[in-house]
Amino acid sequence: MLPASLGRQIKLLEESLGTRLLVRTTRSVSLTESGRSFVDAARDIVEQADRLEVSFRENRQDQASILRIGAIDSAAVGLMPQLLPHFRELHSDIDVELLEQKTIRLLPRLLSGRLDIAIVRPPEVRDARLFYQHLFYETAVVAVPESHPLAKRKTVTVQEMADAPLIVPERNSRPHSHDLTMKLFLEAGLTARVAQIAEEKQTIVSLVSTGVGLAIVPRWASRLAVGGVTFVSLELPDTARNRLAVSAVWVRDARHPARDAFLNVLKDRLSALAETA
Repeated sequence: MLPASLGRQIKLLEESLGTRLLVRTTRSVSLTESGRSFVDAARDIVEQADRLEVSFRENRQDQASILRIGAIDSAAVGLMPQLLPHFRELHSDIDVELLEQKTIRLLPRLLSGRLDIAIVRPPEVRDARLFYQHLFYETAVVAVPESHPLAKRKTVTVQEMADAPLIVPERNSRPHSHDLTMKLFLEAGLTARVAQIAEEKQTIVSLVSTGVGLAIVPRWASRLAVGGVTFVSLELPDTARNRLAVSAVWVRDARHPARDAFLNVLKDRLSALAETA
């Protein structure tokens, strides 16, 4: 809401209540005694509404065995196909709905109740209403056109990519993957030659196949069905190996039996999953 619109709404509220809620000067805005009382009462109402929503959500979850899972793209093509068959074998009575999206779009869906759990990259600033459980770190590899000289290598270093054009993710939507590439070049004393910015992993790998450039991607991206691309192991310093974190996240203190069943299966398979990541 724009400041002007907010100001009008507050004035309308004051007129409706018949009292001033704010003291305004040219330098500051502060609550009146009535304003403080109103804020306290309003917070109580919001908290009651939140508790009511959680209560109804939990009752609905008890009645319907549906688990709604969100996953970032690499987890959707790498983790979920390995995990879901085991989950369905143990819990055939639970229907799973899977949504593939970016972390920044999955977290609001958790808070709104549209998702029950998500597999994400943990953000730098975390909402206290969400609980994060670290799972493992994904391995970075280099997507290279099959015709490129580096495609014949078993491993490649950042220094060997110094003159290569790069395809990198858009930072606002994929900060971890974007920063991984940029920081690796910066720490090697190099400047990344960004030839193209793209948002989706599928698009990035497809652009690699056309020869636009190379791309540093999670190893699970090699499961994408794109021809003409070779994935080469990337040699990294120890300080850079833990930059593609993967976490499970859900609403704190929300009871959900199907989610807990999923977490138990995930915990049992975690070591095997981490080896492929």
